[in-house]
Amino acid sequence: MRTTGGNASVPVNRDPMTDRDPSIVAASLEILDQGAELVASIDDDVYRRKLPAAFHASIGGHYRHCLDHFHSIVAAADPDEVDYDQRRRDPLIETERFAALNETRRLRDALSGADALDLGRLVRVICKTSYAEGGSQQGRATVGRELMYAVAHAVHHYALIGIMANLQGVALPSGFGVAPSTIKHQQALAAAAAR
Repeated sequence: MRTTGGNASVPVNRDPMTDRDPSIVAASLEILDQGAELVASIDDDVYRRKLPAAFHASIGGHYRHCLDHFHSIVAAADPDEVDYDQRRRDPLIETERFAALNETRRLRDALSGADALDLGRLVRVICKTSYAEGGSQQGRATVGRELMYAVAHAVHHYALIGIMANLQGVALPSGFGVAPSTIKHQQALAAAAAR
């Protein structure tokens, strides 16, 4: 095991900052639960309906997309690589609520046993981010950092899901699709205004 020059106890392929932060896994479970709650509360037609006002996207398409990102992290083909370009894009998860809920449960189970994920382990991340460049871009991150990304990514897609749900007359749970930092900020503003 190689170590950094200045600190012989810190391996090069680890990040001690994210090694054991249980809040990363808890946030992942919370966002999966938030999505599953909404998916369980709507019918299949609402879940799969493609809406012209939302670029012909569906709630199911956005939810499947979020699950794919978590899946890329917890079930990577290479233990040192997270490849977002090789997402599953399973049409069944996109069109059938029960398939989506089953996938959510599988991801929850994998994350609940997150000791196996090794949150501080460094991984190579692959993702096509450029429209102009032909190949995919690559970088380094930790498993924990990629889970943080998947949570933030899901929050933003949930905001889009919220718009699609509203267009179909579906009531949303309070805070659905709103970033935790935004909720905290709004609560601070309300507390300050109440003084």
